[in-house]
Amino acid sequence: MTGTLTWQQLRDLKVSEFTDTGDTWNEVSGRADADRVRVDRAMSAKLRETQESESAEAALGRLRRLSRNFRYVHTESGLVRTTLNGLAADLAEPQNQLKQALADAAALDFTVHEDGSVSYPAAEVEDLTGARKEAPGSSVRGSARLPLEPPGFGVGGQSPLYPGYSGFTPVNPNAAKAQDVADRVARAVRSAAEIDARYAKTLAGLKAEKGLDVTEATLKDVRRDTADVRSTAGTYLGEAVPEDRSPAERKQWWDGLTDEQRQEYLEIAPDLIGGLDGIPAVARDEANRAYLPVLMDDLARRGGDDAGTKLDALRLIQDKLNKPSDPPMFLLGIGDEGNGRAIVAYGNPDSAKNVSAYVPGLGTKLDDEFAKDTMKRAQDTAVGARIVDPSSAAIVWLGYDAPQNVDVMSKGDAERGAPAYNQFMAGLSATNENQDPHVTAIGHSYGSLTVGVAAQRSGGIPGVDDVILLGSPGVDAQKATELGVGKDHVFVGAADNDPVTHLPTKGEAALGWVLGGPVGVLAGRDLFDIGDDDVYFGKDPASEAFGARRFKVDDGPRMVLEGGGFDAHSQYFTPAKDQISADNIATIVGGHPEDIVREKHR
Repeated sequence: MTGTLTWQQLRDLKVSEFTDTGDTWNEVSGRADADRVRVDRAMSAKLRETQESESAEAALGRLRRLSRNFRYVHTESGLVRTTLNGLAADLAEPQNQLKQALADAAALDFTVHEDGSVSYPAAEVEDLTGARKEAPGSSVRGSARLPLEPPGFGVGGQSPLYPGYSGFTPVNPNAAKAQDVADRVARAVRSAAEIDARYAKTLAGLKAEKGLDVTEATLKDVRRDTADVRSTAGTYLGEAVPEDRSPAERKQWWDGLTDEQRQEYLEIAPDLIGGLDGIPAVARDEANRAYLPVLMDDLARRGGDDAGTKLDALRLIQDKLNKPSDPPMFLLGIGDEGNGRAIVAYGNPDSAKNVSAYVPGLGTKLDDEFAKDTMKRAQDTAVGARIVDPSSAAIVWLGYDAPQNVDVMSKGDAERGAPAYNQFMAGLSATNENQDPHVTAIGHSYGSLTVGVAAQRSGGIPGVDDVILLGSPGVDAQKATELGVGKDHVFVGAADNDPVTHLPTKGEAALGWVLGGPVGVLAGRDLFDIGDDDVYFGKDPASEAFGARRFKVDDGPRMVLEGGGFDAHSQYFTPAKDQISADNIATIVGGHPEDIVREKHR
């Protein structure tokens, strides 16, 4: 649409013409992508395999350029398609509003003129004296902004229709109705004109120069074009996403989309899909890989220590994604909220029969240590579990803010993280392709409290068969049976030299310091913790009173006498440091918990 928009143009507009044109651009995009694949996989690959010469290298260079051109056409054509689809969707609302206003006008026997003004007929009314009088008809103009002053109030309290009568005098009731219709017509036209102008600007930005040589720099500009389309068509894309639905309902929504619609989300609005529980892992991975550079650019522009820490971690994650991995990596979530978010799977959690989701704990955040060490724990678990059963995958779930030191530990972070963890696990149940997958929830350190709280919520952790608690300061429960999977399906790894598994309760600690510091803490425990089996957050999961299955782990170095510090707290997953613990974890995750090496309770 061009020029000044009229209500007649809006009324007669066929929004399907925009979507039909979008379909044509989609065909162009699809053909370009297919041609790029042929160039990369057939022509270039064949040339590399069969030819080694300067002319072959020159030909490969030209093929690479051709591939970039096809890639550019594919992406930009897809952006045009999305913009046209968004335009059609956004114009539909003001068009519907206009048509409803016109229908109301016809029902009331009003006339809507070419300029948008509305005429209404005369009506017989009763004045203040009770006499019947004819209120003449007239016409009104609409306002696209604030409503006009209600009719019937004249200057100085005099009625403009009945001179001589003061105060409010009955007037033609059609006047207010006509004004409402005229205002609705004006607002619909104005809204449509603003939408049209916004989309026209975006479409103009997608126009390439004739004879454009698509270079690497040009491809970087695609990101800017994508951001422009997202800004313009974001409402169209975002309104359809069922954020307030269950993961199963989201899966049903995703499955119901066409390939074109799914591609729009993955290319234009990946951040809306990448972290949405219930979306299949392959799609989440594609979305998050597309969103990762955008998030990194945003953090780089933001600056500061916190943004720098997260940016460094994301760079490391990106490096890992760009390299071959065994099992293959799937990026199921990223974000910069709080201390940072990252959900990484090793192995496809949708196709694997055995899936574990590990919640890290105390001190964990999106930093170098997470990218180098915490993610490696999930990878080691996946590698070990695939020895037990090749159809296994392991996930590290940093979807909450863990406390950063012992001094600030409370149940608050776990209580906030538990619903998000359960939502994620419900998503795994919705997307897993096996009829009855074996799912294991793993909580390490403070993460075990998060898992424990999640397990005690109504309905428990969705789909979970087994629970593993490692280096736990307690799970806010007195018995393993409170975790909802049966005590024989709760497994505990607790190194005797792991200080976190010996943390005194808050009451014991407070009393102990009154009695004389660390020695007093021990004395307080002897006085008030008869079985010596209470820890910071409830009963010690490794104790006989708790009733879980304790498996054997390496005790690790002693904290003070051997200078081990917290080393014993951090080695449960690592075969090089604690092979027996890693094997036991893998045995449970791989679906054969009956084969673990048992350890007696404390």
